[in-house]
Amino acid sequence: MMLAAATLPAAAAPDSKPYDDRLFRLSEILGAVHYLRELCGAEEGQQWRERMAELLQSEGTSALRKAKLTRSFNKGYQSYSRTYNTCSPSAQNAINRFLAEGATIADTLVRSVP
Repeated sequence: MMLAAATLPAAAAPDSKPYDDRLFRLSEILGAVHYLRELCGAEEGQQWRERMAELLQSEGTSALRKAKLTRSFNKGYQSYSRTYNTCSPSAQNAINRFLAEGATIADTLVRSVP
């Protein structure tokens, strides 16, 4: 019986990549920025959600992977929707920090991922 199991194809390994931590962080940042920019009157519509959709399209290679990316986006959105009810200087600072961090992560991913 062990021999039969050895000849079967290996169970599908999770669809993980070495850069997933950065990718999930970027997804979380997109969710936070989507909420905060709207709160602060940026009137960008769905720009940040659309960027997340692009990320899902390029990196969501399985249902599980898509779910993890979506969960990260929602975590960022929900975390800041609980923290900020009005656009404050602190919310503006958070936006600026997230935009800088997101740009750094995106740049690193572009340079390091084949």
